Amino acid sequence: MALTGRTALLAALGSLPVGILAPSWTGLLAVNAPLSLAILCDYALAAPVRTLRFTRSGDTSVRLGDAAEVQLTVTNSSRRRLRAQLRDAWPPSSWPAGTEQASSRHTVTIPPGEQRRLATVLSPTRRGDRQAERITVRSYGPLGLAARQGYHRVPWTVRVLPPFTSRKHLPSRLARLRELDGRTSVLTRGEGTEFDSLRAYVPGDDTRSIDWRATARQSAVAVRTWRPERDRHILIVLDTGRTSAGRVGDVPRLDAAMDATLLLTALATRAGDRVDLLAYDRRVRARVQGRTTTGDVLATVVNTLASLEPELVETDARGLSTTALSDAPGGSLIVLLTSLEAAPIEEGLLPLLPQLTQRHTVLLAAVSDPRIEEMAKGRGTVDAVYEAAAGTQAQTERRSTAEKLHRHGVVVVDATPDNLAPALADAYLALKAAGRL
Repeated sequence: MALTGRTALLAALGSLPVGILAPSWTGLLAVNAPLSLAILCDYALAAPVRTLRFTRSGDTSVRLGDAAEVQLTVTNSSRRRLRAQLRDAWPPSSWPAGTEQASSRHTVTIPPGEQRRLATVLSPTRRGDRQAERITVRSYGPLGLAARQGYHRVPWTVRVLPPFTSRKHLPSRLARLRELDGRTSVLTRGEGTEFDSLRAYVPGDDTRSIDWRATARQSAVAVRTWRPERDRHILIVLDTGRTSAGRVGDVPRLDAAMDATLLLTALATRAGDRVDLLAYDRRVRARVQGRTTTGDVLATVVNTLASLEPELVETDARGLSTTALSDAPGGSLIVLLTSLEAAPIEEGLLPLLPQLTQRHTVLLAAVSDPRIEEMAKGRGTVDAVYEAAAGTQAQTERRSTAEKLHRHGVVVVDATPDNLAPALADAYLALKAAGRL
């Protein structure tokens, strides 16, 4: 049983005249006995909570930053009118701070045998699965003095997907891709290419491209032309170790890497390439393989990334390299989204790069902090001078690490969270334009 504010108010109002005019047990009993009887009657007339039936419907997924609506249908199967306050509880991150109470609480009146549909609007602030918790119901009697209270569990899950804010860059990169496709309908020979047509030999052509059978049937030397293969393999490797948990401004490094992953996936699948995903720190956290349809690949990657979180462990570079080599066939593009910190790169990744670059093209993308550049430009005060020295040292270390990676044949993209996705897409297109894909 739960008592209401109305009950407390009536008890207080009844106690005032008793305390003034007749301060005795008899006076208190004269006031409280009828009030207690009214409370018991009101409680008995309240609709039971246990017999209520609930069903859910509505959205099962939503992009971070958007709103999802989940409907809750309440059926009153009792013979009494239901007058209730209802709380549809979800995890705290299902709403912005301070809005949970207004969004999750409902007041409802349902006649006997009827039902009502209530809508709970979620505005999640984090990626991942949001699972409905219990529904608490407080059923009031007709006098509003007492209430029955109980709860029900009605399972429902809303998956909060990455926002994919970089999709605004996709049209311009697709236009660039179409330009590249128009220019590269010819000319390359070698592994991973498809035969296109025959043409007359011109000085400078590779003699290995001469088609001797076709030459024997005509008076001129004929050479084969080749077109770039469209189903090249791309393996995107997300480092989910401790460095991915760091925040640059308001954006976690892992979230910036995810956004870049989605743009590259959308662009590469439109180009006809096969895209796989691997998330790794000390073990495989997520994997997407074998998807071929453009829409299916992107949807699967988005759904897989939704529940991925950083792990506060040091990434096992050797295990990551071994897993990537086993997942990627020869001649693949391996895109490694990790940090550009000197210690993890030099101690972990650099010794293993020859194994990767010998068989694959390797592209490393990292999130840089614009605050470091601001610090390096600091002037005027003692604190600013110290910050400038720290910022300059950090910039020097990143450049040095990038140069070492370049010497090993690795393409490096180092950009701020807002620019990482378009910069990575541009690097992919540049590799295509250079004939390396």
